[in-house]
Amino acid sequence: MKVCMTQKNPKKRVTLQDVAKHAGVSRATASLIVRGSPKISEKTRKKVLASMKELGYVYDRVAANMRSQQSSTVGLIITDIANPFYSELLVGVHNELEKVGYIEFLGTTFDSAAKQDRLLSTMLEHRVGGIILCPVSNNSTESIAQIQGLDIPLVTAVREISGIQADYVGIDYVTGAEMAVDHLIQKGHRRIAFLGGTSSSTAWKARKQGYTNALKNAGLPIDKSLIIESPVTRDGGKQAVLQLLRQPNPPTALFCFNDLVAFGVMQGLKEQGIVIGQEMAVVGFDNVPEASLYQPPLTTVSSHPRLIGTLAAQLLNERIKDNTREPQRIIIKPELVIRETT
Repeated sequence: MKVCMTQKNPKKRVTLQDVAKHAGVSRATASLIVRGSPKISEKTRKKVLASMKELGYVYDRVAANMRSQQSSTVGLIITDIANPFYSELLVGVHNELEKVGYIEFLGTTFDSAAKQDRLLSTMLEHRVGGIILCPVSNNSTESIAQIQGLDIPLVTAVREISGIQADYVGIDYVTGAEMAVDHLIQKGHRRIAFLGGTSSSTAWKARKQGYTNALKNAGLPIDKSLIIESPVTRDGGKQAVLQLLRQPNPPTALFCFNDLVAFGVMQGLKEQGIVIGQEMAVVGFDNVPEASLYQPPLTTVSSHPRLIGTLAAQLLNERIKDNTREPQRIIIKPELVIRETT
């Protein structure tokens, strides 16, 4: 005799994400409300509470209490792990956090504001002890509001976000770019291009400022046709230099947004039969380990990514211990490393 057993489909449990969607807010905002944060307006609070009641949401207090204990994890959000700059930064963060007993919870945005928002919400839900954020190049108003609403320790690195009161670690990009372009000018170059990166990024704007400062100080004109934006990738660099070489009066030297762009630029130049360091000078930015191994070795500006990671982790640890102190802003001095590409 066969017995056929069927299982009733249990009613799906309403999640905080369901509540956030119903109320038209982010999951991070809904999470702050259930935890009683005073940072949310009364109007938004009432709207979310009404959605909870309508959907039948039940707050898991036991899980919340477990999360509210001192966390041994911290969140680290970067744009692209394939970029060796961020790999070096991660090493600095990891080594420093390991000393104080923290484990990093890594998230990658690929420079997408939407992915950054989701990662922040997820880390908030998992109640990490703090977050080190390397922001996307173009933060939306919603993203900024979400970051401002975080009620856990936060340190920003690499790119600053206007209007955010948080600890920050970065490089003097303006001075670094000036050093790179000054070096090219001293080598006798008068038509110098700036390749890579996007104008929505604060880091790009700072590099461009240094680039234009150096040209103006030398009495050289600013030719907008020599400033070409591109994705911060090898392929982005390659496509940018190929676009540049199609111009009737190409430059003799190239200042690249970062080393990754420079590697793509050098690949494009080689494919066109141009001898790097003789027929075209190239300078990068970051001094990642591969820069000294590339052929020819790349002249670049050292932005000390591992040191940025170390200092960001130290600031976060201090912020976790005392979240009431005034934010600190650490700006590291860049260094020009001269190799064979110039």
